[in-house]
Parts: sequence; structure tokens; C-alpha cells
Amino acid sequence: MLALRLARGARPQVQLCRLLVAAASAGTGLLLLCTLGYALAHPDAPAGSVLRLVWCAVPMAATVYLAVSVARTDPGTRPRSGLAAIGLGPVRLMALSAVTTALSTALGSLLALLAFLHLRGDLPWTPFDGAAAGFLAADVPLPLPAALTLLALVPLAASGASALALRPREAGGRRIARRGQAPAGSGGDDAPEDLAAALSDDVVSDLAPAAGPAPGGLPWGVAAIAAGLAVEAHASGSGGALRFRLPGGVAGGPAGVLVGWALTALGLALVGPALAYLCGRLLEAVRPGAVRLLAGRGLQREAGRIGRPLGVVCAVASGAYAMTAPYVGARLSFGPLTTLGALVVVGCALTTLVTAAIEARQARAETVAALVRLGAPAALLRSAALLRAGALAVVFVPLTWAVAELAAMPLRG
Repeated sequence: MLALRLARGARPQVQLCRLLVAAASAGTGLLLLCTLGYALAHPDAPAGSVLRLVWCAVPMAATVYLAVSVARTDPGTRPRSGLAAIGLGPVRLMALSAVTTALSTALGSLLALLAFLHLRGDLPWTPFDGAAAGFLAADVPLPLPAALTLLALVPLAASGASALALRPREAGGRRIARRGQAPAGSGGDDAPEDLAAALSDDVVSDLAPAAGPAPGGLPWGVAAIAAGLAVEAHASGSGGALRFRLPGGVAGGPAGVLVGWALTALGLALVGPALAYLCGRLLEAVRPGAVRLLAGRGLQREAGRIGRPLGVVCAVASGAYAMTAPYVGARLSFGPLTTLGALVVVGCALTTLVTAAIEARQARAETVAALVRLGAPAALLRSAALLRAGALAVVFVPLTWAVAELAAMPLRG
């Protein structure tokens, strides 16, 4: 009941994020139910049903990743001083967040079930009259336990992952303790006329203190990318290997290419925070000014928050390019389920990146307010933001293009 009240009383931005999670869960649930319908309509082709179920793991992972990201940024379940007095400590807040995530995804699963029954013609107000009988097995009774089991996968996985990500830690203090502390004598009413002196390196260093050590995962990420590309190259050279079809008939290739894609995507997600941290270090290298120092320090502190979603977006972009590259100049025809799965994966990746960017902006609010009190012009803050975005684009865009080209080679042959 408390989770329902918190969900109902949240701000419009939080409600929008939860609706996006429900929409992603509905899309994934519909894909799972369509896989069940295909299995019912083709009982003599179990391999095709298993392959479709395997491909459903990609949008399911994207939906769970989005749900965890929204749960982490939900202000209603963050620890506060007054909540512990009424018994809402970190453990109960974690449980509330998991329940809220389960409610959002369960709503999407319910919508998916209604849409599936609507398409099958099981509901009295359907206008299709069983037109999709061949694909959705409208002439075969739907096994309700199997359908409910498939629909329960996303809520269970999302709530479990949210609880695991938000579990209380012993060293769970505030990440930034001195943020927003302006130096003595720099009040908001007596901003100095010499803005360069006010925004010296010492002042910016106090407002944006240096981050800690670089995020881990760079060696493992590089190793995963190299292993994935090696697996793809080896699979493309084995002519008699087991082959697979991508959903919708977009492209096909050796089955080892799928393993290589998975390893490459995992590697890009692992190296994302380390590369973002490296961008910040490069920005503040070699006698930086106020803009470069502010952009570099901010990017280093935000590397763990924004690096992994950016790596996931790069993995999705490289995978999409690798699937469509063999058909450059030809007319592509995507099926409805392929289009739905692509929309779920791309939408979840982009929404997670936007959510991380908004969270990073909220984390910089105290630093920005302190700079404004010092008299910093808006152009300086915009320049720092553009410099951060430009540094990330310079590093991640070529990396995505290189990985995509290498991943597309097995499918071109």
C-alpha cells in the first residue's frame, strides 16, 4: 500500500519514467507471448521457437536495464533523515523500490496480455476476427499457465535487479561531501569584478573537487571486445558451422557471430565508465583554464553514472549497423515483431542515457548554483557542458564505428 501511495504521489517526470518502463515491459511481454503463439502454431519446429525465445532475451535485458536505471533515479525511495524515524531505513526503501518496479513492469505485462488476446480474437470486442490465426495460433487454446509464466519473467527480473542494485552498503555515504562550498569572502552579493580571478583554478577545484580513482572494468572490457571480435572472425571463417537467422530475415551468419556480438556489447558497457573518466582527465591536462577544469572534473565525477549507459548505446548502435550493413543499397523489409523488438531495445538504451544525463545534471546543481553566486556567466556553463559532450563524442563515435565495421565483416562475406 505504501508503494502505491508513493507511486501515485510522485512528480510528473517520475511518472513519465515509470510509464516508459511499463511500455517497455509491454513490448517485451508481447514478444514473449508471440513466441508462445508461434510454438503453438508450429509444434513440429521446436528449433525455431527456441531461437525466437533466445532473441527475446535482448529486449528483456534492455527492459530490465531501463527499470533499474529508473529505480536508481527515483527520488521517492532515496534515504532521508526523517524516514528512518518512522521505520523506513535503507532496507525497507530498497524493498519499496523493488515493489514499485514490479508494479510498473506488471502493468506492462498486463497490457501485453490484453493486446495478445485482442490480436488472437479471444476478446469479444476484437475487430480482427482471427485474422492472425496462422501466426498467433488463434485456433489453438492458449495455455494460461505458460502465458503467465512468460509474463512474470520481466517483473521478477526487474524487481530482483533493482533490489540488487539498491542494496544498502556499509560505506554508503554521500558521494560528494564538500560540493558547493564556496571559498571565504565570495558571497553572492559581492561578486568580484574580475571574473577570471573569481573563477581561478583554486576556486573551481574547491567547487568541483577531483574525483577518486578511475572506474574499473577497462581491462575486462577491452578483453571482452577483443574476444568478441575474435569469435566473430573465427566463426566467419568456418564455412560448415551452424548458421542462424536474425528475426525478420534481416541477415544471417554463423552461430558464433551471436556469441561475438554478446561479448562485444558486454565489453562496450564495461569500458564506458573508464573511457568517460579518461575524457575528463584529458580535458584537465596541460594547464587547464576554468572551463576545461570544470568540464574535466565534472566528467570524471560523472563517469560511473553516464559511462555505462553511453557504452550500452554504442553497443546497440554498432549492432544495428552490423545487421543492416550487408543490405546497403537494397530494400529492407522488417517484420512487425522485428520492428517492435528494435524499438524496445533502442528506446530503452536512449531513455537510460537521457535518465543518466538528467541525474548527472541534478548532481551538478549545487556546483552550478555556487558558480552563479560567484558571477559566472551562462556562456561559461554552456561551454563546459558542450566541452563535455564534445569530448565524449570524439572518443565514443569512432569506437562505435570501428566496432560496427569489424562486427559487420562476417555478415558481408
